[in-house]
Amino acid sequence: MASRKSGAGQRIPTLWLFTDERLGGRNPADPLWRAVRNLPRGSGILFRHYGWSNAERVALLVQLQALARRRGLKIAVSRLPQAPGAAHAGVHRPAGDRSPAHGRFVTAAAHDAREVAQAFARGADMVFLSPVFPTRSHPGATALGPARFGLIARQARGPVLALGGMSRERARRLKPLGAAGFGAIDYWVRA
Repeated sequence: MASRKSGAGQRIPTLWLFTDERLGGRNPADPLWRAVRNLPRGSGILFRHYGWSNAERVALLVQLQALARRRGLKIAVSRLPQAPGAAHAGVHRPAGDRSPAHGRFVTAAAHDAREVAQAFARGADMVFLSPVFPTRSHPGATALGPARFGLIARQARGPVLALGGMSRERARRLKPLGAAGFGAIDYWVRA
């Protein structure tokens, strides 16, 4: 499944690349561009790059938007004020964030059943539950594991996507446990 419909009827991807400054983006040879090229048509890019200034983030987002349009990808943005020329289809809310979405689809982050329930109660269209497996981006974080992920995902009132140490094989294992899709960083760089 490449996408789902949001409450507003928008198609929302179920395969996602999460960006961060480790992937770069200033140079054409940076891993970010390889990861974007590896995404299947209809996938999503969750734009973060929190360590960059807002001006740098907006400039990179404009570049990503141009590539996303050509490749049939959607972008959701986390913690970035609106900026001219940097339109995006969705908004991502980190755990506990209550920022407005104004007509866009909303994804949210969660780390346990309580945060999943809160995210849906605050209007999320889908929730990324993490970390399912140990991950390089959050070293030392306690992984949920497949069984706990499944218990939480099956009780959720909306689609829950797996995040943290993901691969296609792990995504296949999680699908019968309730995973509606997955997000990753390193997987898309290597794919």
